[in-house]
Amino acid sequence: MNFEPLWQSEWIVIIHALAAILAVVLGAVQLAMPKGTPVHRGLGRVWVALIALVALSSFGIHHSRMFGLFSPIHLLSLFTLYTLWEAITAARANKIDKHKKDMIVLYVLALLLAGAFTLLPGRVFHEVVFGS
Repeated sequence: MNFEPLWQSEWIVIIHALAAILAVVLGAVQLAMPKGTPVHRGLGRVWVALIALVALSSFGIHHSRMFGLFSPIHLLSLFTLYTLWEAITAARANKIDKHKKDMIVLYVLALLLAGAFTLLPGRVFHEVVFGS
């Protein structure tokens, strides 16, 4: 892997990518570890901040314009922010099944599926992973 194309990107792309990478790793840890512990809740707060940063920073990235400055991926960002709110609300209301479902959906859709699209030709991470 050659991270040079990432380091040469706009600062918003760098922040977006680093937050996403950290969220993927921390999310995997969260899914594997015991739930409901103080460590789980603490790391969960960090994960929520990371995924929110990923979603919010996407609104500053306009490489794949389809609707003015935006693309369908920005709809996923709106979905992510809404689902984060729902998941946090569910956890606070002790609706753990809903919280769990929402968090898994976020991990799979907002990180893994969206992350897979970053590997398409012409995207920065395609260059990072496969070269130009």
